[in-house]
Amino acid sequence: MKKRLLGLFLCTALAVTVASGCTKKNEVLESSQAAAAAESGSEGAASEETEAQVEQKEATEEMLRAFADVPEDVDREQTITYAQGADPRGLDPALVDDGESSKPIVQMYEGLLKFGDSTTEVEPCLAESWDISDDGLTYTFHLREGVKFHDGTDFNAEAVKYNVDRQTVNATADMAYGSFVYGDVAECNVIDDYTVEFVLNKAVTPFLNNLAMSLAAPMVSPTACEANNNNLNENPCGTGPYKFVRWDKNESVVMERFDDYWGEAPVAKTIVFRTITDNSARVVALTNGEVDIIDGIDANVVDQITSAGCKLYQTEGMNINYLAYNMDRMTDPEVRKALSEAINVPELVASLYQGYASEANSILPSFMPGYSADVKQTAYNPEEAQQILADKGITSLKLMTYTNPRPYNTATGQTLAEALQGYWAQVGVDVTIDSYDWTTYKERIPSGDYDMCLYGWIGDNGDPDNFMYLLAHEDPTMNVANYKNEEFNEMLSAAAALPNGDERNAAYAEMEQLVADDNVWLPISHQQNLSGYVSNVQNYIAHPTGNVYLAKTYKN
Repeated sequence: MKKRLLGLFLCTALAVTVASGCTKKNEVLESSQAAAAAESGSEGAASEETEAQVEQKEATEEMLRAFADVPEDVDREQTITYAQGADPRGLDPALVDDGESSKPIVQMYEGLLKFGDSTTEVEPCLAESWDISDDGLTYTFHLREGVKFHDGTDFNAEAVKYNVDRQTVNATADMAYGSFVYGDVAECNVIDDYTVEFVLNKAVTPFLNNLAMSLAAPMVSPTACEANNNNLNENPCGTGPYKFVRWDKNESVVMERFDDYWGEAPVAKTIVFRTITDNSARVVALTNGEVDIIDGIDANVVDQITSAGCKLYQTEGMNINYLAYNMDRMTDPEVRKALSEAINVPELVASLYQGYASEANSILPSFMPGYSADVKQTAYNPEEAQQILADKGITSLKLMTYTNPRPYNTATGQTLAEALQGYWAQVGVDVTIDSYDWTTYKERIPSGDYDMCLYGWIGDNGDPDNFMYLLAHEDPTMNVANYKNEEFNEMLSAAAALPNGDERNAAYAEMEQLVADDNVWLPISHQQNLSGYVSNVQNYIAHPTGNVYLAKTYKN
């Protein structure tokens, strides 16, 4: 056996905290530049960074890389309130797949492994160490002793096996995320009280990264799970630094410090996740001191935040915002291509996101392994689009979308849908928009009652497999295009087993081009990871995975 610690580093040099009085983002994208970009159809709409912005990044780089030590005299009775744009769908990491659920989940649950403070480098958590067999098929984890779940249940190898079996041999239809983490696990075996073994069907390069993910991978209390009929959505129970107090639906999730936590004691006594669906109302709540941190910020409110003396946390987003064609209904590839040709993506992105998102030239963000600038998406060609759609008799279609802001689309799905509707009208297609709040939208997706839909994804683990697997997933809430391509699936499986490096990167680029040629998705943008916070908040990091870990965050 050989000991290996595999971690994928994401660059944090792009992280920048913008305080009041610092360079405003409108220096990055002036309206005249946006207009010029729209007219020319150029790929970039943003100017180069100003000298002040570069200096700001350099000054804050070290602060944002890792949490700082907490002062001894810090107020440990304080409350941190975080406001987001939608209510969680649930608080059981095996049963949900959304960021609004994930953020409170990571305060209460932990997995065998975790990511670095601001990277996707894998680190020990509930497992202190691990061994990997030479053939890459057997992983043996040595567990941390003395850990308790919030209900007093011991964390041990049996608890790990319970969690893995729950989402594999005993999986239910509502556990869509389990296959991301455990899809290649053949067996989970208890060796002794604090040693557990995973046997895989095939070598899987991102397996350790998968075990650090915030959904499916975290450990739940077997006792609590049994007592709640295999559903902890409203009665969460993990090993994390905070334990559940209550959930007032569509208002807030409240949790308090877990005094028997095995690790360093969290700072704030209470953490509250508020639900404020309206972007403007969320900003007002921040600037008047009603909440401490907000997300879902769009370009229109940045100046309002900074001029009020609040701070902006800004990093490149590990996400994709896209339009998906329902392959069960949109069966003609020429029609899908023509509909994509009708959309001026650079103009759209510059107009809606005003420099806070970049045009998506591929599914993968440009800083991720597997990204290739050589991937060619369908180009804007409205004349050809109009001719093909007329020849095919396409005059009306249905687009389904969400109304809430999303981490990958802060402009809201409704706003993006209306912009797309306008482009299609110009080529003779009348598109009806069906809009729903995020929770209802997720519930309606499996019906497949749409020709096209808007969706997005936040990378869970820094590995390209995590993005591309969406197009092979059997669950329609993940694979919203209902894409079924055996050639793609075989390529995906083979790439997951390759070691990190040029060969693996090339394999994902080849997959990207296949999907682009099939016109399954129209990639639109990569949203920057933006959040605002009051000026006295310290030790706040927005993780590349879209999560926030608040155990070391405090107000001075």
